[in-house]
Amino acid sequence: MNPIRVLLADDQTLVRASFAMLVESCRDMEVVAQAGTGREAVDLARSERADLVVMDIRMPDLDGIEATRLIAADDDLAGVRVLVLTTYDSDEHVIEALRAGASGFLVKDAKPADLLAAIRTVAAGESLLAPGPTSRLIARVLSAPEPPAIGAAGGPGQLTERERQVLTLVARGLNNTEIAETLGLSPLTAKTHVSRIMGKLDARDRAQLVIIAYESRLVAPGQ
Repeated sequence: MNPIRVLLADDQTLVRASFAMLVESCRDMEVVAQAGTGREAVDLARSERADLVVMDIRMPDLDGIEATRLIAADDDLAGVRVLVLTTYDSDEHVIEALRAGASGFLVKDAKPADLLAAIRTVAAGESLLAPGPTSRLIARVLSAPEPPAIGAAGGPGQLTERERQVLTLVARGLNNTEIAETLGLSPLTAKTHVSRIMGKLDARDRAQLVIIAYESRLVAPGQ
């Protein structure tokens, strides 16, 4: 199996160096480039064909949110995943990054093993969303309502009753196996439902499904 190609984007040289040493210590991943600005991150994602970008939110030139948006909108980078880093799990900018196309977030003071696990999870196509912090963040965003920025116009209203049940469980942080057990389905059927929901709602991944579920009030913060 080819190693996960990781691009590190952070404006602090020491932070990038520390992350690089950690990533390079693993046989299943490698650092293909480092960026000090959001613009560099976008350019290097294109030129180095990274599998995953570890993206700091607060950077000069182009912040991590806009850089994530450009990467997610580029058809040539459809397979590139973004894991955003934040200093605090109360940073409302994380929601903007998830809306922009990030597949999850991690707090910067997380344990080294957590960062490596997060890289593997996101690179495998899954989302990294801690239910507690995610619910608190979304609650903050929804206190000042704005039109949903993700998904098709019909929203969850176009889903079948079973699909709405599945979407609710996705928003609560359950994986496919847990969804299958909860609803009495096979894991394959649960996976199929999630894929169909993504297609109907024009969602990039599970992270955006979570945002859609909360923005549409299908799930309430703290529920």
